[in-house]
Order: sequence, then structure tokens, then C-alpha cells
Amino acid sequence: MLAKIKPGPLEEGYQRIMLYASGQPNDKTYAAMLASWQMERGVMPDDFGLGDEVFSELLAHHFPRLEQSSLLLPMRAKDEQRSDEAAELVKLLLMYRTNVSESEIWMAHIVAIACQGQDHLWQDMGLWSRSQLSDLLMCNFPELALLNVKNMKWKKFLYKQLCITEGIYTCRAPSCEVCADYANCFASEE
Repeated sequence: MLAKIKPGPLEEGYQRIMLYASGQPNDKTYAAMLASWQMERGVMPDDFGLGDEVFSELLAHHFPRLEQSSLLLPMRAKDEQRSDEAAELVKLLLMYRTNVSESEIWMAHIVAIACQGQDHLWQDMGLWSRSQLSDLLMCNFPELALLNVKNMKWKKFLYKQLCITEGIYTCRAPSCEVCADYANCFASEE
């Protein structure tokens, strides 16, 4: 479900992009991200970190009649220095995907690139609420999303899962509840 926002340029951009939607499960999420991206919200690079060709495929799949040239590019480059980290996050996400679809593969790469931002993951992706991110993860990577039983912040949760997968345990507290950083991991993101 898409969060309600004040009518304005962001919502208008979303509505314009949705006119071209193909009826796929991730259409609304990608439309919200594209609308935000054009308003220079979030940290996504010009091709969402996918490369020009794959980004064009994403647009053609989800918005087949949308002219890519109608999109305003924020002129951001991908952080290549963290590509190994992003690749590990993609691998983690793809272990939990629901189907074998290109859209899930694209989404895994986009989530991994957005994890490199400095805000909450939903903000770095250009989404409009944490619940929208939760819905995205539940739709594309449900088994992974269901592991977040204590509602940890998504970016912290993904990195924690990555550490667990790699057998790295850096937290010294016996449980999250007694950790001095508890509020940093579990406080509200809204």
C-alpha cells in the first residue's frame, strides 16, 4: 500500500508514471522511487545502480510506454568503492526471493545500492514511508522480511543478516534488549 502524501509535484510525478504501468507487482514501488528520484530525494544514482541497459529494461518491463527521455536525471553516480559490499547484499537478498523474476533481481540491486546512503533505507531509496519498504521486502523477499520479528530498522537488519550469513558476530551484548545501542537499531523511522 502506498503512503498518502500531500498533493503536489511528487504525487503528480507518481500519477504520471503510473499511467504507463504494466500491472506488475513492483510497479507502484518503482513509480514512487522514480517520482522521488526526479525530485532529487533519496540517494539512487541515475540508473538506480543497474547500468543504463538494465535500467532501460526495468522501465520497459514496468512502464512500457514511458519515454525514458521524459525522466529528469538527478546526475548522481554509483559509489564503485562499495561494490563488493553491495554484491554481498544482493546475494543475501536473492537467497530469499519469492520467484525467479527480473524484477526481484533488479530490486535486490536497488536495495543494496540504497543501503550505501546515510539515511533510513526507505528514505535512501526514495520511498515515502517505512511501511512501503516493509511491503516491498515482504513482496520480493518474504522469508527474509519475516526474520525481522522485532521490527529492527531495515538497513541495520540487512547488515546484521549479512554478518550472520558470513559468521561474523560483532555485537557484544548477549541480546538486543540489553545492548546500549538498542534505540539506534529499533527506534521509530517515521
